[in-house]
Amino acid sequence: MQLKEREYFKERFTEEELRQLLGGRPAGEFFSWRSPTARKLGYKPGTMSDDELIRLMVAEPNLIKRPLVTVGGELVAGFDKPARARLAQLLGRELS
Repeated sequence: MQLKEREYFKERFTEEELRQLLGGRPAGEFFSWRSPTARKLGYKPGTMSDDELIRLMVAEPNLIKRPLVTVGGELVAGFDKPARARLAQLLGRELS
C-alpha cells in the first residue's frame, strides 16, 4: 500500500479540495471541536453549516481533525478508538 502525505499546514487545502476529500460527508465529522482553537473561539457542534465549517477549516488548519487518512476511497479522521478500529478494518489488520 502506497502512502501519500500532505502537510496541510504548509500546503493548505482549498475549499474545493476539502469538499472533494470529505466526499459529501458532514464537515462536522472532520472538524476538531476539542481543539484549543475551537474552544477558545467558542465553536460548538451543531451551530454552523457545512459551508461555514469548511471555510473555517480552510482558513485555520488547526480546526481539521488529524490525521486524515483515506483507505480504499474512505476517509477516516482522528486517533480516537472508533477511527483506529475503522482504519484497522479497512487495512485488514490490527493497529498497535
